[in-house]
Amino acid sequence: MPIYFKPFVQELPLTVESIGNHWRQEPVIRPSGFPLYHWLQTENGQGTVRLAEKEILLRQGEGILIAPDTPHRYSGTGWFTSFVTFGGSLSAEIGRICTEASFLLVGSPEGAYFQDWIDHTIQSCLENSTDPLRLSTGCYEFLIQLSGRCTAGSLTDHPLYRQYAAPVIRRIETDYASPLDVDGLAAAVHVTPQYLTRLFRRFTGCSVRSYITRFRINKAKELLIGKPYLKIQSVSHLCGYEDTSYFISVFKHETGATPRQFRNSYWGSDPQ
Repeated sequence: MPIYFKPFVQELPLTVESIGNHWRQEPVIRPSGFPLYHWLQTENGQGTVRLAEKEILLRQGEGILIAPDTPHRYSGTGWFTSFVTFGGSLSAEIGRICTEASFLLVGSPEGAYFQDWIDHTIQSCLENSTDPLRLSTGCYEFLIQLSGRCTAGSLTDHPLYRQYAAPVIRRIETDYASPLDVDGLAAAVHVTPQYLTRLFRRFTGCSVRSYITRFRINKAKELLIGKPYLKIQSVSHLCGYEDTSYFISVFKHETGATPRQFRNSYWGSDPQ
């Protein structure tokens, strides 16, 4: 049951503060929560996670991301888990990537990606073959994947979510590089733009327009880090912004940095 605490001392935008697998999970009680974003996943057996008055059964393959300072406790019998906690100079941005929910759930088999990521990262640590910068980029990939596969509480089981919100979300996440507007998305599911916006605020905590923007900006972050030689103009177009100046303005509003500054925070200098 390997466990690593802050495998690398180098400070980066996102880092792994602790990571482990094959862990026989003992009961945990945190009345004040944990100071970092904390991912917990069941490898074998099952456990119960309690957050406020909500009780969640975490079966094999299922995982949960718990936001900082969220009071919780968990326990199980014959329960083996994997876990990872995230830190770094931009760790406050995790809420923007994964929405502002106090917790996010991922079911099985969707959880296989995250288990493989943890296992691979630990194996790299064992072999002393992990590059800190690549691991920091991997943290972003982990969280972006999580944002696309998660269930924020039980609202997504609601029939209105499945009938109206879910198809629109799939459209946004598939066609984000194409022109999208609230009117067209609402027409596709045969409701008014106002009604669709109300549903989005209810189920996602933001408007349709904000959801589009956040998803596009997260994709832009992924491209800026993962493809450092891609021009800013190309990133803009690939993320659905024909006007590069407008893209730069939106990116800075959402992240506090221009696309070039954001890229340079990883690579040190602009490779273009």
